[in-house]
Amino acid sequence: METGEKAEKTKSQSGSAEKIRTSLFHRLLDKRILLNPKDDLKFLLHRLIFIARISPELADKRDLGGYYEQLYQDLQRYYQGDGVTGLLLLYPSYILHIVESSNDVLFSVLRDLGHMQRQGHSALILEPRILVISHDIPNRLFQQWSYKVLSVPARRLAAAEQTESHEKLVSESLTMLMKLGVEMLKTPKRSKNSADSVLDKEPELIVPQDNIEQLLKNEALLTPLQYLDTYDCPINVVMDSGHVFGSSNPTTV
Repeated sequence: METGEKAEKTKSQSGSAEKIRTSLFHRLLDKRILLNPKDDLKFLLHRLIFIARISPELADKRDLGGYYEQLYQDLQRYYQGDGVTGLLLLYPSYILHIVESSNDVLFSVLRDLGHMQRQGHSALILEPRILVISHDIPNRLFQQWSYKVLSVPARRLAAAEQTESHEKLVSESLTMLMKLGVEMLKTPKRSKNSADSVLDKEPELIVPQDNIEQLLKNEALLTPLQYLDTYDCPINVVMDSGHVFGSSNPTTV
């Protein structure tokens, strides 16, 4: 009798566990756990890549690196367990920023960018545009977050390259960034100079500065405020109403 009760109890508990972990979130999280068994995974991973123009009033570009370093420290204290990784490239006139973290952290970054947009010319960065947002990515490309000040401009685009379509420029830029991330994964974990060593060794993986200049002119790339307006906008479904054909009485349909 006791054996039967124990079996029934075990069956009930296993059934409850299956019900708890049958959501899409848990299935995606289980997939990440399989790919990253050594990591303590508590959230789905997303990646944001954006570009912008550096304010000409910013005397030291390292101040921008320090700004984001402090921002991520604050966000990680608020969203405990949501680690931030990525790379901030500081060109002479532009930035290219890759951020990997939870949805909450990335939207906090977007809202901070939106606040900068509203500040106008007094902001640290100007005219930001989103290159891509990738959701539910299986693993990180970067082991930590860091920034790199590029002392010389990246290679300039040839005249033929300047006529390329924006779609091709986006594709080429993302391909270079993915290759850069793969190379940085090969560096020792927690190495403070991983970005320096990889970029010095593989300068061809630096997205050309002229690429960024051209992409910032592409109005098809959303600004943070445009993206947030779309995200925050409620979905209003207007139901059809009117007369039923063939009837003299107004009826909702």
